[in-house]
This record gives sequence, C-alpha cells and structure tokens, in this order.
Amino acid sequence: MQTVKAAFIATMAIVALVVSHLPSSAEESGGRLALTVAIDGAIGPASASYVKEALAKASERHAEVVLLRMNTPGGLNSSMREIIADVLASPIPVIGYVAPSGAHAASAGTYILYATHIAAMAPGTNIGAATPVQIGGPLPGLPSGTPDKGSKDKKDGDQQGEPKDQPKDAMTAKATNDAVAFIRSLAELRNRNADWAEKAVREAATLSANGALEAHAIDLVAHDTAELLRQLDGRVVEVAGDKTQRLATKDAVIEAIDPGWISRFLGVITDPNVAFILLMVGIYGLIFEFMSPGAVAPGVVGAICLLIGLYALNLLPINYAGLALMLTGIVLLTVEAFNPTVVIGLGGIIAFVLGALMLFRVEAPGYHLSWWVIGITAAVFVGLALVVLGSLRRAAKAPARVGAQAMRGLPAEVLDWNGNEGHVFAHGERWQARGAETFAPGERVEVANVVDLTLLIRRAPARTGEGGTS
Repeated sequence: MQTVKAAFIATMAIVALVVSHLPSSAEESGGRLALTVAIDGAIGPASASYVKEALAKASERHAEVVLLRMNTPGGLNSSMREIIADVLASPIPVIGYVAPSGAHAASAGTYILYATHIAAMAPGTNIGAATPVQIGGPLPGLPSGTPDKGSKDKKDGDQQGEPKDQPKDAMTAKATNDAVAFIRSLAELRNRNADWAEKAVREAATLSANGALEAHAIDLVAHDTAELLRQLDGRVVEVAGDKTQRLATKDAVIEAIDPGWISRFLGVITDPNVAFILLMVGIYGLIFEFMSPGAVAPGVVGAICLLIGLYALNLLPINYAGLALMLTGIVLLTVEAFNPTVVIGLGGIIAFVLGALMLFRVEAPGYHLSWWVIGITAAVFVGLALVVLGSLRRAAKAPARVGAQAMRGLPAEVLDWNGNEGHVFAHGERWQARGAETFAPGERVEVANVVDLTLLIRRAPARTGEGGTS
C-alpha cells in the first residue's frame, strides 16, 4: 500500500508539472491576442450588452485589438449610442470591420464604424444611409401632414430654391441636426471625412468599400481577417485617456467572443414580436386563472410571461398611449364576453389593433411589429371572446341543473306512504314527500315541485303510443 500511494503521488506531481508548463492561452504563451466580436442583424439592447461584455473581457485579458465585425441594417439609436460610448472609453483599440463580402453597415452601423479606432471594409460591402428614422410618425397609410394649398400648382423645379433634403417639420429637423453633429464629431475625432458623413445623414448617401477608402471615410480595405491584421501591424492609434498605442497584430492569435447568456436572452425577448407575444400570453394566462381559480399553471405561466414581456418593453422605445389602448381593448373585449352589446366588442377590437400599431415608437430596421402577429393575436382574442360569449348563451338557454328547478319532472319511487305524506327515493337520495293522492310503496311517481326540502309528487302522466293512449 505504501508503494502504491507513493507511485500515485509521484504520478500526480508529474502531471501537475507538465500542465503548469503548458500555455493556457495566447497571452500566457507570449503571443498577441485579437478578439473578434460579431454584430449580425439589427442593433438593439442585446448588441449593446454583447459589445460591453466583449470589451470588458478584452481589457481583462490584455488583448492587442478587438475586431468588431459588422453586418447590420441599423437599429435603435439608444443602443447605438451605448456601443459608441463603450468604444470611445475602451483602453483596447477597436477595429471596425464591415465583412464578409455582401455585408453592409447602414444607418446605426455607419455611426459605430466612424467611432472605431480604425475602420475597415471587405470588398463588396457598403456603408451609409444614416438618416435618422422618424420617431412618433403617423400611422402607416395616413398622410404625414396637411398639404400646402399651392403645392398642386408647383412642380419639383418650382420650389423657389428650397433644397430637396430640407426637413419637413421641426421634430425631423431636430433629429437630423443632432445626428449630423454627432457623426461629424466622431469624424473629427478619428480624422475621417466629416462632409461625406453629413451627406450620409442628410441625403442617405452610401459608398462602396473602394469609394469609402477614396473618400477617406474608412482607413483600410481587406479581404479577410488575416489580411486585416497584417495591414494593422505597426499602425499607431489613440485610445482612451489620450494614450497612443502601436499595434503589433502580424502574428496575433484570433479568438472569437461568443455572446453570454444574458445577451442571447436579451436578443430573443427584445424582438418586438416576441415581446408582444409574451405580453399577450401573460394576459391570457391571468384571464384563464381568474376564470378557473385554482388551476395554478395558467396563472404562473401568465405572470412569468407578463413580467418578461414588460421587462422587454422597458428596454424598447414604446409609446405608452399605444400600450394603454391595447389594455383598453382587452378590457372592452372581456366586458363584451360577459355583457354582450356588440358595440363594446367592436370598440375593443379597434382599440386593440390601433394600440398594437402605435406600440413601438420607431421604424428602425429589425424593430417592426409584424402585421401577421397583430392580426393573429387580435383574432385569437376575438375568438376567445366569442367562445366565452357562446358558452354564456348556451348556459342561459340550457335547463337548470341545480336547485328546485332541476328537480321538477324527475322520476321518483315511493318508499312508504301514510295519508298524504311519506318518503320517496329520487335523484339518489331519500326525500320527505307529500301529495294529494294515495300512493303505494314501490310505485313510480313524478316530482311536481320542491317546498322547503319536501318534494310535492304526483302520478306521471300516461304516455301516448303510436296506436293511441295506453
């Protein structure tokens, strides 16, 4: 036993010594580390959380650079500003890279690319179209404002020198001017083309990769990540704290950072359609729980979904008037189910649909509420109201199943009789009974009425057969 124990200890010591000399990561082995972060799709709270986590991890691991690969149509302004603030405050150089070929960094993606320390694009990609989308605009299909009385007499060339890109209202002008000032400040900070950046905001201008390089909107064009790292090697960038850093990325080890579970969770629930469905499932669950107290499962599931849906709505720019209209519509449809008036139900449907249309205040790419989701949800709720309404009508027309009314006409068997009273067996129970006639034990009779838990009985009327009375 002593020999076996000594051999085991010696083996463990050798394994520990070997493992301790193995490099566990690129930074421990003396190599340079380049971490890659991918933004694919619309920019929202999940993207902002993902980038924040990745930059924090890059700082902890002392990475050489962070490659922010983008392929996005744009997204929410609040999330875009969060990402830009994190990039500007990062002690690790952030390299914006629009890739692969066929990708684009439109709208919010253009702002983020301008904020990065070095901006690069792959051939076959494009940037631009950074005009801020209208917030709180009119409903789809409705006119945006009152037309000019003399506009029908004017042609496009007779606008008295009015520029084509002039904002049509004060709110649009404020949003556009704020966006222009923001992107120009980023361009001046990174020494890039500020005039084209303003043009991308005011006129939704776009550029290809080579065009952006010629216009000095970006710094590099690279076919892939390896080529990008070779071109970055030796460049000097200024990071947070007015510190300069010379990049050494020629032989850097590339490692991808996957989004954490929080970012993935946010990515699912902050989809407007998912948030809307969660909200509806929560409301349905609570309604079913109130209709059938003690069911437990609908109440638990409904409460969880409702809280998650409200949390998701809190992260998204919503219109509280739209939310109030939706809730009003649900209340009206519930009232219609228990007090049929048609008018209340029709008003509930209209309020619900209008509220759903108004719920989200932005028309950012990837953050539209699907017409199919609105229609299906409204149809389900109307169907639920109709089912409840039909059940109430059938219950009102059906014969009574409890009380004295349910006993009338039921058959009974006489157990004993004395004078004008005795006992009968009816509905599975022994009852005290009275009658105007004399009955014999075992005789079949019929319940005429119930008075103070006493059955009033009578002889059952004779049945009429096919050949006459029997």
